[in-house]
Amino acid sequence: MPDAEWDVVVVGAGTSGCVLAARLADTGRRVLLLEAGEDHARSADFPPDLGDAATMRAAVPGHPANWDLTGTLTGERTVPVPRGRVVGGSSALNAGSFIRAPRVDLDGWAADGNHLWSYDAVLPAFRRLEADREFGDRPEHGADGPIPVTRVRSGSPLADAFAAAAHELGHPAEPDKNSGDSPPGYGPVPLNVVDGVRVNTAMAYLSPRRELAALTVRGGVTVRRVVLEGSRAVGVETAAGVVRAAEVVLCAGAVGSPHLLLLSGIGPAGDLRRAGIEVVADVPGVGAEFTDHPNVYVGYRPAVPLPPAVLPLSGVLHATASGSALPGDLEILPWLTPFGRITGGTDDGELVVGVGLQREDSRGRLGLDDDDPSRQPRLAYRYLTEESDRRRLREGVRLAAGLLRTDSLAPLVAGRTDLPDDVLDGDRALDDWIRAHLTTAIHLAGTARMGPDSDPGAVVDQRLRVRGVSGLRVVDTSVLPRVPSRGPAATAVMLGERAAELMA
Repeated sequence: MPDAEWDVVVVGAGTSGCVLAARLADTGRRVLLLEAGEDHARSADFPPDLGDAATMRAAVPGHPANWDLTGTLTGERTVPVPRGRVVGGSSALNAGSFIRAPRVDLDGWAADGNHLWSYDAVLPAFRRLEADREFGDRPEHGADGPIPVTRVRSGSPLADAFAAAAHELGHPAEPDKNSGDSPPGYGPVPLNVVDGVRVNTAMAYLSPRRELAALTVRGGVTVRRVVLEGSRAVGVETAAGVVRAAEVVLCAGAVGSPHLLLLSGIGPAGDLRRAGIEVVADVPGVGAEFTDHPNVYVGYRPAVPLPPAVLPLSGVLHATASGSALPGDLEILPWLTPFGRITGGTDDGELVVGVGLQREDSRGRLGLDDDDPSRQPRLAYRYLTEESDRRRLREGVRLAAGLLRTDSLAPLVAGRTDLPDDVLDGDRALDDWIRAHLTTAIHLAGTARMGPDSDPGAVVDQRLRVRGVSGLRVVDTSVLPRVPSRGPAATAVMLGERAAELMA
């Protein structure tokens, strides 16, 4: 395309977009990275709300660094869904957990027809992105990548008691959650945190490259749609006009990227016509059958004053629910700091244990607002639609309650705050309790999933090229066939690294 202003325009400087833009610029390609939120060129420019790993104030609804979305989890329950709106994206807002998708996830995607995304195929990207301070000398790890990976080693009485409680209940130790092959158990949470600073992908990948002539970053730019000539993407439309590029890559996140596809006429033809959008490519899978991690929190009161934790997270238990075909579908995550203190709200002293269903069978749907397609798309999670999900989440809640009752934790736990024994013991009562307390981990994935030509629901091929349109790719957690069973942050960074390889 001789009149293209850029070789590549990347839409969204989020967890994957920063990585992809940096790696493409390293090869000499002229890259323009557009971000709707604020740009912070140097690590020191990030305000404390974004840098302080002991807090998550930027994830609170209404904060300018997040999109402040909402989603309907079940027919009766709607919750905030904050997504990063700043360079670094959600990696600038989250709790700093940096756990890779395990082999069983990645090889499952490969078995679906995506062999370029098997565990062995992406391991070089995982190694390249990290500087693991504890395991960097092992073959499956990296020691000199841009993302620092550490684990809390200081002796918190509460963290130590949870580790002992997991052992007391017969769960194995899992010292390296990122080994890929270890059986699920209790172990330290890998964190992209150094000296109390949450190291987001803008800090790690963009800040060191700000002098590269091939890389331009523009903050405060909202992209309205992809500009197409026939069935070829030739640029993007912004408030300031059209930016032309030889290739367009959407990295706007698992809500933003499918929304832009739909606004550009790429998606289910019936939905597009109903919204008054001209159909460019009938791609039924856009927004269809997404997955996430349903969560509930089991609260409790400490029996004794506890010293403040250095960070909110320290260890995590992964376990397998009864009858599950794949391991590690339950996550039990103790938070060592009251949520009020983490978010800047009211600190009532209550502590919680998060219970996550890591492989849901239910599926959600993202769709346009028919009254105004430019508004936030509708997020219908359809959580707990399947009985298998309800059964396993009950088991997870009972496992969390069981940990709190162990001899190891008894001296530190005065009692649960909002989960009576009679509710815990009855399936129907516990289902009602879970529905009333249900939330989401905000790990949305699969809104534009990859797959072979034989998969009618696939939106991109395994090189992340959009079906029916040339010159257009998607690179973020939208493309994952299913949400990773251990949180998406490290996998989202890997996506950027792997996509740069596939675009070389």
